[in-house]
Amino acid sequence: MASYDWRSAAARIDTLATGEQAEELVRVVADLYGAGLERILDLLHEQGAFTDEVAAAFAGDDLVTGLLLVHGLHPHEATTRIAAALTGTTAELVELTPDGVCRLRIPPGHRPHGLEQTIEAVAPEVTRIEFEQPAPVIPVSSLFSRVARTS
Repeated sequence: MASYDWRSAAARIDTLATGEQAEELVRVVADLYGAGLERILDLLHEQGAFTDEVAAAFAGDDLVTGLLLVHGLHPHEATTRIAAALTGTTAELVELTPDGVCRLRIPPGHRPHGLEQTIEAVAPEVTRIEFEQPAPVIPVSSLFSRVARTS
């Protein structure tokens, strides 16, 4: 099977989808494909063929993941996708609220570059990202310097 340049096709759709009728056409076609994808997943599940390995393969493929995310069909929960995206960063997922607020804990003075874009890419259901930073610990040496000045 020849490789299909889906990124170029997606960009081309964006340029062609101008005007009310074009946008409606894209919406109807996307809904049709979404229903088809959902049916494929249902059939795989009914046949016992939707295994953890299949889910991992789907989640590991950029094209498939993007399509499943668009249609709300990704095999992994948003918290799982976010936690995986944070692997190797200094950020930690605190919670994802029911209304889509993603709370992250990061060390004082550290904010990984591109973190917001990464979260938005893996979890489009996130409506807002909030950061928690613990207060910095006061160095012991600074405590002694205050005692020395007051005596």
